[in-house]
Amino acid sequence: MIELAALAGSVALWCLVGVVLVDVIGRAFGSPLFGAQDIATMAFVIVVFGGMALCDREGGHIAVDLLERHMSPRVNHVIDIAIDLLGGVIFLTIAWSVFQAAKLSRKLHLSTNLLNLPQAWFQWAIAALSVITALAMLLRAV
Repeated sequence: MIELAALAGSVALWCLVGVVLVDVIGRAFGSPLFGAQDIATMAFVIVVFGGMALCDREGGHIAVDLLERHMSPRVNHVIDIAIDLLGGVIFLTIAWSVFQAAKLSRKLHLSTNLLNLPQAWFQWAIAALSVITALAMLLRAV
């Protein structure tokens, strides 16, 4: 699931690069890409949350280890487990909140400004990708 989430983020990043390239070239000729801002905004959502689980698995998150060298390996291990559990809970909370927002977005028919893409689609993606990240963190804690 982590690899699939990262693949979704990678595809979104390539789409984002293409949209920006076409938009910049279009602006040079006086005809920017219609809806580029909508596509870029929603693609960034997939890029960030798609890569989150992989970043966590690879240890890519910021870590401050000022006190780590002064503590025993056992205490450091307990802290690592607690951080993974806390991270899992935080990402499950994000997933729940965004899922609730998606239900509201669907009810109110909220969409992007120019292309009228339903916001709920991207909110569901955030919720699903957050669940994947939470599961990865919780499994590492176990």
